[in-house]
Amino acid sequence: MLNIAVKAARRAGAIINRAALDRTQLEIRVKQANDFVTQVDKAAESAIIDIIRQAYPDHDILGEESGALPGRNTAAKVEYRWIIDPLDGTTNFIHGFPQYCVAIALQHRGAIEHGVIYDPSKNELFTASKGRGAFLDDRRIRVSKCIHLKDALVGTGFPFKEMSRLDLYCKQLKEVMQKSSAVRRAGAAALDLAYVAAGRLDGFWELGLAPWDMAAGALMIQEAGGLVGDLAGDAGWLESGDIAAGTPKVFAQLLATLK
Repeated sequence: MLNIAVKAARRAGAIINRAALDRTQLEIRVKQANDFVTQVDKAAESAIIDIIRQAYPDHDILGEESGALPGRNTAAKVEYRWIIDPLDGTTNFIHGFPQYCVAIALQHRGAIEHGVIYDPSKNELFTASKGRGAFLDDRRIRVSKCIHLKDALVGTGFPFKEMSRLDLYCKQLKEVMQKSSAVRRAGAAALDLAYVAAGRLDGFWELGLAPWDMAAGALMIQEAGGLVGDLAGDAGWLESGDIAAGTPKVFAQLLATLK
């Protein structure tokens, strides 16, 4: 199953890389305020779905662009669900800012079992399987050894889809900026989470994300020795969309700061 996810992510990445060679051909549509989709998002998602459907026609799929797609055997209770973001960081991609990725996760009975995040511009492949660790290409990765928030490089994302929570977020940002080493906002949450798993960031938080933004990266962080939770530190992040993550020590301090 992980191999199918990798194959699908690389196929989508090839579509994205071809389109990146000539961005003047992009057809951009506004889904909602500050939220865009291009024909590249749709083509990449279609390629991913085709590969999954060929291998596992009975599995359910949840895609950012396609929504919920039931498997072929609708009479049976489906235990597997694929969660797909064909191009996380579309706004970056539109502008040629090379920070975007393909994210694919697989749930089994509600638990995330496999995750793949592929950065096509850097040709970096992050993978994780439950109980088997996290990897960048073929190298095992671990979260950083950072133990103090004051020394931590913390990633974040602006709540651009939920402007009603902007005041809350700005208060959080001010606190974290004052209590950490530095804060970075790169614009692709799935890739930020992969960076926490790889030790490039020591922590991360964001409000109002979708399941496809979080699922693959959250598993990677856990398999790399880090912690993931909602802003109360509980396991409800996939439902609420509010997520915090980091090294074990930084995670606790980050949560306390966000409160």
